[in-house]
Order: sequence, then structure tokens, then C-alpha cells
Amino acid sequence: MTTTADRTAGDLTAGDTVLAIGTKKGLWFASSSDREGWTLSQPHFLMREVPSVALDAREGKVRILTGVRSEHWGPTVAHSEDWGATWVEPDHGAIQFPADTGAALERIWQLQPDSADRPGVVWAGCEPISVWKSTDGGQHFELSRGLWDHPHRSAWGAGYGGAAVHSVSPDPTDDQQVHVAMSTGGVYRTLDGGKSWAPHNNGISAYFMPDPNPEFGQCVHKIARDATDPNRLYAQNHHGVYRSDDAGQSWQSIADGLPSDFGFVMLAHPRNGDTVWVIPLVADGERIPPEGKLAVHRSQDGGKTWSRFDTGLPTSCFNAVLRDAAAVDSQDPTGVYFGTRDGTVYASKDGGESFSTVAEHLPDILCVRAVRVP
Repeated sequence: MTTTADRTAGDLTAGDTVLAIGTKKGLWFASSSDREGWTLSQPHFLMREVPSVALDAREGKVRILTGVRSEHWGPTVAHSEDWGATWVEPDHGAIQFPADTGAALERIWQLQPDSADRPGVVWAGCEPISVWKSTDGGQHFELSRGLWDHPHRSAWGAGYGGAAVHSVSPDPTDDQQVHVAMSTGGVYRTLDGGKSWAPHNNGISAYFMPDPNPEFGQCVHKIARDATDPNRLYAQNHHGVYRSDDAGQSWQSIADGLPSDFGFVMLAHPRNGDTVWVIPLVADGERIPPEGKLAVHRSQDGGKTWSRFDTGLPTSCFNAVLRDAAAVDSQDPTGVYFGTRDGTVYASKDGGESFSTVAEHLPDILCVRAVRVP
């Protein structure tokens, strides 16, 4: 059951689960004490696009970071420490391109807090293709010139949604190592904190290019890092599902057992190694669930085998799930959440084996994030 209310910090109690739901026309919060019945907030940033959200709970409280985009005022990062009762936006924008780049920020695709032992560090992946680092909790960001000035830049193209860094994955064991994925350049890695970057796409196919196995140019849709082995990465590609066991230096297909190798979502379990989730679509030319039946697929052995789950999901569905419109929580069992382009949000409290409906008839869901109230 879902009800609607104005939720504030005073309405939430420790142990509640909160979802942040970014859409084409605003941001909503959904809260639950049992991950079954949900209360939906009134919208924040109504009529403004919210393509990215982060719920940063590293310091014993939840700091909400939102990448907000206005057609009139442009994009910026707003933050709140009281569940949206008040929002703070830097006067001149949290992310500003240096004058010598001749560029302007178009959209913030990803906001990614770093590991718990780096409490002030937040990463942003943006359009045009760029990665940014904040050391003050997301109030101000600095451009990674190593990626911006990369000699490959002129050959990076735009995916269907735009030319952007959409995935940022810092290594929790090495503060100098970060992986990013972009459309359309593929996966790149830095070993020196962003001063230099190298492509890491060996084994990921780009069937649509003259050379189907190029050094870069792949349209990787999403990457995720394994919970127990930081050198193990997973990728959902534009036709292709892959795993790397050597920090992205080589990739192997793990698509066998899936109904399709196309999709946008790649989620990794927050604690258990080898456990990932994908939500397949038919193909690039038919972006709907196979047979029109929405389902989540989970692997618990690093992609060797897959299980299909659809309990509680519609059996007639012709909507896609975008790359950041899915998330997991840190609870036990792990919760799995996602939203579709028709504005419906689903929640699972049993690792994706069954789902209930959180909200319906929202605008196009762009991002979903989950957190348990400390």
C-alpha cells in the first residue's frame, strides 16, 4: 500500500528505508518501516529533471545530493540534510567548467560517494564526457583534467541519451584507482587519482563499429564492482553482459543463460561477492522486456548461472528500466528497487525474488537510490 504525505526528518525513525526517486519532472521520497507499505512524499524540484541522486550515510546521518537540471537555469547539485525540508545550492553552481575548456555543463548523470574512510569525497560523472571530484561532501567539484584532456576525446561519440560519464566506481582499497564508463568510449581507469586514464575494454564487443574489438569506443551502459573482490567488475553493454577479474584489463561474457544480452541495469550485492542483478530488454531496436514480461535476473556465482524472478511484476509490460533507475540497499536480506519509464517503482525485500509496488503514475523514472535511516 502507498500513501502520500509531506515527509520530514521528524516523520522518519531509525531503521526506516527511504527511496529517492528522480524523474523527468522532480524528486520524490518513499519511506517504509517494513519495506512493504510505503509513504510517498510530495514532489521536490517539481518540473525540473533529476537525473542523479546520492544518499550519503557515511557519517551517521543522511546527506542527500541531487543533480538537478532546469531548462531555464541549467544543471547544478543541490543538497539537503533534513530530508528535503530545505535545500542548498551553491550560488555559482557546484560544477563549473574552467574557462579554457570552452565547455558548459549539460547534465549530471552520476553522483557517487566514495568509501566510508574517505567521508568528504564524492564523484560526479557528467555530460559532456567528464568526471569530477569533490572533497567537501559535494558542495564543490574539481574537473579531472586527465580525462578531459585525454587524446581519445575527439573520437568519443554520443550514445542515444548523450555523451556522458554515467558510471563512476572508486576502488575501496585504493584511493588512487577509479573506474568510469562512458557513452560512447567504454571503460577507463585511473591509477593516480585522475591525473591519467587508460581504456580498459579488451573483450567487450562493439559490433556496430568497423572493428568490433576496438581499444575504445564501446557503448558500455553500466558497470558495478564486486563486494568482496575489488578487482572484479561487471558490465552491461550495448548487447553484452561481461565480468572482469583483473580490474577491467580483460572482460569475459557472462550472458549465457539470459534471455537477452541487452539492457541498462547492472547491480552488485553490497556484501556478498559474485551476486549481481540485471534487467534484460530484447534489443537495441526493441527496448522492451522479453515477451513483454518484466523480470529481474540474478546470479550468485559471478554470472555462471542466472535465475529469473517476476513475482509481483506485470506480465504485460512494454517499458524500459534506465541505467540508474535501479538500486540495492544494505539490509539483510538485501532490498532491490527499480523504476520504469511509465513512472512505476517496484521494491523487493528478499533479494529480488518477489516485488511489491511502491508508486505509480510518476514521471519517467531516471534514478532510484535506497538507504536505511541511521
